[in-house]
Amino acid sequence: MNTNKFTSNRATIYKDIPDERWNDWRWQLSHRLNSTADFEGVINLSEGEKHALDASGLFRVDITPYFVSLIDPNDLQDPIRRQVLPTEAEISTYTGMMEDSLSEDAHSPVPGLVHRYPDRALMLVTTQCASYCRYCTRGRIVGDPAAAFSRSELDAQIDYLKRTPQIRDVLLSGGDPLVLAPKVLREILTRLREIPHLEIVRIGSRVPVFMPMRITDELCDMLREFHPLWINIHVNHPNEITKELADACAKLADAGIPLGNQSVLLAGINDCVHIQRRLVQDLVRMRVRPYYLYICDLVEGAGHFRTPVSKGIEIIEGLRGHTSGFAVPTFVVDAPGGGGKIPVMPNYLLSSSDHKVVLRNYEGFISTYEEPQDYHAHDKKTCTYCQSKRQEKGQSGVLGLLEGESMGIKPEGFDDMHMREGDAHRLRADNRKWKALGIGNEGDNTE
Repeated sequence: MNTNKFTSNRATIYKDIPDERWNDWRWQLSHRLNSTADFEGVINLSEGEKHALDASGLFRVDITPYFVSLIDPNDLQDPIRRQVLPTEAEISTYTGMMEDSLSEDAHSPVPGLVHRYPDRALMLVTTQCASYCRYCTRGRIVGDPAAAFSRSELDAQIDYLKRTPQIRDVLLSGGDPLVLAPKVLREILTRLREIPHLEIVRIGSRVPVFMPMRITDELCDMLREFHPLWINIHVNHPNEITKELADACAKLADAGIPLGNQSVLLAGINDCVHIQRRLVQDLVRMRVRPYYLYICDLVEGAGHFRTPVSKGIEIIEGLRGHTSGFAVPTFVVDAPGGGGKIPVMPNYLLSSSDHKVVLRNYEGFISTYEEPQDYHAHDKKTCTYCQSKRQEKGQSGVLGLLEGESMGIKPEGFDDMHMREGDAHRLRADNRKWKALGIGNEGDNTE
């Protein structure tokens, strides 16, 4: 890949550091900046930043020399600076703020493992990162050495995966899995690959962005042993895309690892259609497909980063049709309370009838699509795939309603409330009356 489009930068204070040290990821980790004195040698701090750096109780600060070198030292609104340097705004509270806004802990059957979706699970394998984002959704544990996951907890995670055959896809996150010692990461991947029903292993990492030196030939050679392996990186702004990051992504892609990007929509940083369009186009040049664009989570200290959901819809409106389809991420709200990722997008379906739908494109061009009048629905009774899926346990959700599994989805306590404390009687005795009779349903609703 031609990476000449992308540039490198090294802060003046680091100009005399030999390349062999600068390009050593262990040197980068051991020379991270985290104090007022550290940063004053590289950038001009505001009084608010100094106050936040000296305050107690705020989320951990650590920034690699490489990443801090990408900051314009005189620009208080620099988009990289605002992502990693604390400000007094983090002290402010706001409506809806939560410690665990995604209710990950409530969906954690064993410490460090989150089983929110039917066929996949999240493993938190470390609480440490190369640098720390100020809007971190796991600020309650990330960055805290005392919250590290023990060997026994890792064993419990692996054991849960072994005895839960419905899980076919595991995501390693944390913290950042790529800051783990190489032998520890290898051990985790080896143990996962020994579980027959695990088809896919994914790694979520911002290490290529914070510390691209970590993506060595040795690491890539090790990772390629565990295919199919996918990696999602985390880039929020075009200024984060450098020659070093492009080279790191090229090594990973050449090792056969599909790459995706997950961004967070952040006020004053990337809440602009044109910034987002530049970002996704630079990403695909590096063979990184834009995957998700998240609304900022309702976590402590992140109130000043939040945007309205409508801003994300506007951005998708400005991407769809204006750039390649595979460069358009899915805009999602990771629902507070554990609802998971909910896609939100502009409305392209304007109306419909029993034989026609009315659609509009990104330009406002309105068209109609004629529906078939002689379509015969797929026969689920004779389909071996459908029959095998009916045997699986899991949350079928709205799809279950479409397939006739139930009449509705009820809130907790719904039936009890509508009993109105009345005594049971013969007309209430047979719950089968509340099941669909099978009219218009392909499934068999009898027991």
